[in-house]
Amino acid sequence: MLPTIATFIQLLPKSFRSSPYRSTEGAVFVVAEGKGTAKIGNQSYAFKKNDVFVAPNWTWHSFDASDDVVLFSYSDRAILEKVGLWREQRGNSAAL
Repeated sequence: MLPTIATFIQLLPKSFRSSPYRSTEGAVFVVAEGKGTAKIGNQSYAFKKNDVFVAPNWTWHSFDASDDVVLFSYSDRAILEKVGLWREQRGNSAAL
């Protein structure tokens, strides 16, 4: 385990649509199961099992799940929290 890297696993149920979100962390997502669409900034990307994509820091992103989706992600959130630089913002749908 690295004290500077944060890891997460998320289940997005079929038909789930997330609210827009951004934070100071840069995150790498790996699709473990399912398929859907990621909107990152002004671009939309279809994803499926085994795809890998990135949400850069302070970039609005959201997810739409076509199937049950399992996302594994890792980011620099742990170090940003330790040094007091981690921030987040949720739900600004005008940004997407």
